[in-house]
Amino acid sequence: MAATSTPGTTDAPRLTPDRAAVADRVIAAMAGPDARLREDQTTAVAALSEPASRVLVVQATGWGKSAVYWAATAVRRSEGFGPTLVVSPLLSLMRDQVAAAGRAGLRAATLNSSNIDEWSAVEEAIGSGALDVLLVSPERLANPGFGRRVLDRLAGNLGLLVVDEAHAVSDWGHDFRPDYRRVSDVLQRLNPQTPVLATTATANARVTDDVARQLGDTTLVLRGPLARASLELSVVDRLSPLERYAWVVDHLPRLPGSGIVYALTVADAQRLAAAVREVHGADYPVEAYTGQLEAGQRESLEDALRDNRLKALIATSALGMGYDKPDLGFVVHVGAPPSPVSYYQQVGRAGRAIEHAHAVLLPSDADAGVWDYFATATIPKPEQVSRVLEVVPTGEAVSVAAVEAQSGVRRGRVELMLKQLAVDGVVDRVEGGWTATGVPWEYDAEHYDGIVAVRRREADIMRAYTHGSRCLMQLLQESLDDPTAEPCGRCSVCRGELPEALAGAADPATVAAVTGLLRGQVHVVEPRKMWPGGAFGSRGRIAPQEMPENGRALVYADAPEWRETVAAIFARDAAAPEEVKDACVRLLSQWRTSWTARPEVVVDLAAAGFPTLTRDVADHLAGIGRLERASLPDTGGGPADLRELSSAEEAALWRDRLSAAQDGSAPEVGAAVGGRSALLVVDASSSLWPVTVASAVLRRAGAAAVLPLLLHRRP
Repeated sequence: MAATSTPGTTDAPRLTPDRAAVADRVIAAMAGPDARLREDQTTAVAALSEPASRVLVVQATGWGKSAVYWAATAVRRSEGFGPTLVVSPLLSLMRDQVAAAGRAGLRAATLNSSNIDEWSAVEEAIGSGALDVLLVSPERLANPGFGRRVLDRLAGNLGLLVVDEAHAVSDWGHDFRPDYRRVSDVLQRLNPQTPVLATTATANARVTDDVARQLGDTTLVLRGPLARASLELSVVDRLSPLERYAWVVDHLPRLPGSGIVYALTVADAQRLAAAVREVHGADYPVEAYTGQLEAGQRESLEDALRDNRLKALIATSALGMGYDKPDLGFVVHVGAPPSPVSYYQQVGRAGRAIEHAHAVLLPSDADAGVWDYFATATIPKPEQVSRVLEVVPTGEAVSVAAVEAQSGVRRGRVELMLKQLAVDGVVDRVEGGWTATGVPWEYDAEHYDGIVAVRRREADIMRAYTHGSRCLMQLLQESLDDPTAEPCGRCSVCRGELPEALAGAADPATVAAVTGLLRGQVHVVEPRKMWPGGAFGSRGRIAPQEMPENGRALVYADAPEWRETVAAIFARDAAAPEEVKDACVRLLSQWRTSWTARPEVVVDLAAAGFPTLTRDVADHLAGIGRLERASLPDTGGGPADLRELSSAEEAALWRDRLSAAQDGSAPEVGAAVGGRSALLVVDASSSLWPVTVASAVLRRAGAAAVLPLLLHRRP
């Protein structure tokens, strides 16, 4: 059973004078000549200075958890022990930690995907003892080559193991990452005398108990109050998706200092950044920050915000754990995260070294769909697990791509599933892929039902938060089982009003400007270039003579400028509203400058099962452009549920559904498109396989070119 220590009691670990002197030198180097460890930090460092100790620190962001492991590292190194291994989740966090270690007088380096050229030198420094600290991601722990070259060398010589953001070790947590469970493997390979520290700001009682159990029965848990006096929490409710964008555009200049605006998707981050620049000017200092950026671009943007050269980064959750800017003045969320714990973590970036910072939530009714997805997204489905295990051999390696092709499970699900199965010891990652261990797998229904129930309770807390049912800080503290939770007196609920900087609705002129900008943006649909193999059969590059041109999407993902319209037109199959048909005409007018050839015939395909909608748009465009009309023969008998099909299975489905045109038994298609450029109108797709297969069918039927127009490119 884990123990919880109260600093100041007689049983709390204490530093010897020599160790205290080393720790004080580190803290002075980091925070100034008069800085000293606080009593609770001293307790943690003292415990970690002893062999075989296990410590779990659950403290608010800004408490100084990193100071604990740098001081403990210095103490251990001063006594002749080996380097510290820090397991850290994000590149931005690793960069900050390397810099912080340097300020503490420690030599630190990292091995990650952005510095592959440095790996050999870093590994040599590890072997020679020149490094005090090595930082790696949990995914690196799962790499067999890393294990052979680095972990085996360090296992008996580590001075300290640190697991940062340790809530990710627990599948009860808001941000479970299966690769984090590799920490358990490291623990088993360690010299049992190596001290271990786990730290997090976002663990409720259940997660705390789970992580402590994984560390060991003697784990010392140091938990403190999680309220943040510097944060002023506010909810700005009852805004439409477009009004939320316009609110950010209008209020951003009023917010203090610089900060982060979080969006739920990459597309939202990019569109919102464009909207801000549209209204305030192209040189207004905001940038979009997403996981799609190269590592160097992300680093440059992080530095620009840290140096206050940007007013804001408009970011996805890719800018989250560990980003360190102590004077961050605000965090705004356009859409609510699915968990109050993850929300607490993200707003905790603000106000760490200043007296006042804003944390603002702009919720939407659409957020509930994100919450529902989150509740079950990482839960394995027994039938899919069985299909995966059937194609993972014992004693030889198989790639993820091969597992996808042979099992019929989508690649993203395959990757997650294999990591989860590795946690249970059912499969193992080896050089060249994955192999089965022979350990049987059983679905633990009670465990996973419990996780789903916890996540749905968290969604209920977020619902209460967005409705302002009671003190916002108290709700967040209670979600983390903080016994000190009480009304804060500062939030918009406690005060009964919004702060002056947040007051006021979005200007209607701003709403109109944002709408016009977003509806005028061009969303290019690039064609797929490879056939998937597997159930589809054919694998390899799609022949140029079978590929479409670059297409266009009218609505991209969860575009706020179209959200209400999309909900209406895909609620039932009916004729398209005039605004959709008019927008398609404008899109074609903009598109024509890049056509290889003007369309001569319009072909419709109801890939998502909305033939009336698709046919109406195609008829309208044909009439406006004086083009001929044709339809692809579809023998599918209605839309299929494509959500659980692999790429190969979905491509095969469309090949079979369009078989009449595929095998030439529908000669009217060839007559309509032969030698002509065809505009292919498709209602909706996320995978693009219906567009890809239909384009190949039309090209084989003689079409000189195919220009796909997708009404909704689904996320």
